[in-house]
Amino acid sequence: MGVFSKFKQSTGAPEYLIVGLGNPGDKYTLTRHNVGFMFIDRLADRMNVKVNKLKFKGLYGDGQVGGVRCLLLKPQTFMNLSGESVGEIAKFYKIPPQNIIVAFDDVSLNIGELRIRNKGSAGGHNGIKSIIAHLNSEEFPRIKIAIGPKTHPQMDLADFVLARIGKDDEIKLADAIDRAVDAVTLMVQGKTDQAMNRFNGK
Repeated sequence: MGVFSKFKQSTGAPEYLIVGLGNPGDKYTLTRHNVGFMFIDRLADRMNVKVNKLKFKGLYGDGQVGGVRCLLLKPQTFMNLSGESVGEIAKFYKIPPQNIIVAFDDVSLNIGELRIRNKGSAGGHNGIKSIIAHLNSEEFPRIKIAIGPKTHPQMDLADFVLARIGKDDEIKLADAIDRAVDAVTLMVQGKTDQAMNRFNGK
């Protein structure tokens, strides 16, 4: 069934929690701030898993990525409170920060680039700031999916990230999300350094 396969019977607990950040609701669906949700949707599509269980203040699903049992999560708290959802599900399933991979938008890189890190500060991203607060740790891997830089330097950041994605940018982001899905497959297999070498700055 290939690298991605539907999770069937297993007695083991989930090893990884894969989180995509965004805002719930139709009006946010195709905005730049929601590339994390788009990433989860793409990953779930490849895994043939539905992310439709509503619990832990989020929508989640359960499946295998690269032969590793993982949970996929889209927090439904709105971006700035993402940590409430991540903290609850991580505590319930006893998943340590080192096994929580978070995908989210980044305005500091050129659109379509990826930046994978093992850990780090919030870097001004409120969703990451919330997760750090609720996990009481910065020691979780993350995949930054670039949506920037801002169209105009004077543009308000909130206006930029909450704007809808244009057609040209949509193609670039779709390609970046596909690469992010490939990257997370390596990461859950313990090959984060390999993922960095292959995808960072690409």
